[in-house]
Amino acid sequence: MSDGHGSSPGDPGTPSGWASNQPPPYGNAQGSPWTAPGPAPDPPAPPQGPPQGPWQPHGQAPHRQPPYQQPYQQGPYGPPYGAHMPPPAMRPGIIPLRPLGVGDILDGAIKLMRSNPRSVLGLSAIAAALGAIPLAIGQVIALDSITPILENPNATPDEGSFLSQYGGTLLSYAIQFVAVTLLTGVVTRILGRAVFGGRMTAGEAWTLTRSRVPTLFGLVVVNLVILLVPIAMIIGMFFALGSAGAGVTVVAIVGVVAVLAYVVYALFVNTRLVLAPAAAVLERRGVVDSLLRSWHLVSGGFWRTLGIVILTQIIAFLVGQLLSFPFVLGGSFLVLLGESSGGARIAAAILIAVGVTLGSMITYPLQAGVNGLLYADRRMRSEAFDLVLQTAAIEQRRQGWVHASADDLWDPSITPAGPARHEPPGQGAPWSHS
Repeated sequence: MSDGHGSSPGDPGTPSGWASNQPPPYGNAQGSPWTAPGPAPDPPAPPQGPPQGPWQPHGQAPHRQPPYQQPYQQGPYGPPYGAHMPPPAMRPGIIPLRPLGVGDILDGAIKLMRSNPRSVLGLSAIAAALGAIPLAIGQVIALDSITPILENPNATPDEGSFLSQYGGTLLSYAIQFVAVTLLTGVVTRILGRAVFGGRMTAGEAWTLTRSRVPTLFGLVVVNLVILLVPIAMIIGMFFALGSAGAGVTVVAIVGVVAVLAYVVYALFVNTRLVLAPAAAVLERRGVVDSLLRSWHLVSGGFWRTLGIVILTQIIAFLVGQLLSFPFVLGGSFLVLLGESSGGARIAAAILIAVGVTLGSMITYPLQAGVNGLLYADRRMRSEAFDLVLQTAAIEQRRQGWVHASADDLWDPSITPAGPARHEPPGQGAPWSHS
């Protein structure tokens, strides 16, 4: 008698020496593992959907292609186990050593301030304070001259007060011209070391940047000339139109067209020459050579560079206004409500100076850092400079420290395997394998 799972004892199909109660087979698969004795589990329900492939005999599932033969479709959790993934980019310092995105550039500029707070923020605070003090004094004098007008609308402002205001503003701009130019060179030099994870004191940065100061001032003067010459031409054109008796409509149309053309011209020139200070400091180039170097590096990435420069200007403006507005507002109220007392004027000047200093000490290094990292990004994209940086970073990591000669790596005339400039023969850079 059969038990429903195997053959009867007399069944000739049962091999000799085998028990009659054999475990049930695992489906129709050959060589499947055995299961524990007992009733066989119900077979799984066939999958829904139309059958694929030719007709199969009763009791066998329709033929389907095994899942592992299906082409892989990446899901929301990344590639499958064992898939080849590219190694992450090296990041020994403030940026990954690969072509940078907009987020990498802004993040690197912030990390530059956080990794070297004494050098970057300390020097920025000094430069900002030097420009903020005369500006604050001029604003206090201007607000003090407005107080009689608020009390008596028929009163006329004192012309001397306005002259004093303009004098303070002009003095502030002159100081900022000098301070920001020097600060840009020093911050760029600190950035060149921070890319490798190294730090630099303010004294060391100034020592390395001091020889580049004439070039930096030369770049600023050339930029001013390039931007001011078209303004002089536009003013001369208006004088010519006035002498010729042109109508108001003609003058207005010409003025709008001239202003729009000048804005386009200024954006184009500033974007093309924005990398000149970094080239002058890190590559030790002259004025004309630095301008040509910047023009060449921006080629092929003009619109991207322009967008990042404009975005940085907007961010810097918003951050500066956010930090300085409470102090400037408080100082203004002190002047307007202090009844022209000396103490109120002094307190207002201090508040305004503190506010302007706080805003500028963040925006100055932010803009200098973004411009320096834009320079590094353009060299990575156009010259594969990231491979040179990675080679040097690997050697520096092996040695466990950032050698000062890493600064020479930015000079295109120096190869990673060659000796560094200004070093005696036989003393190569730390990445040298000779």
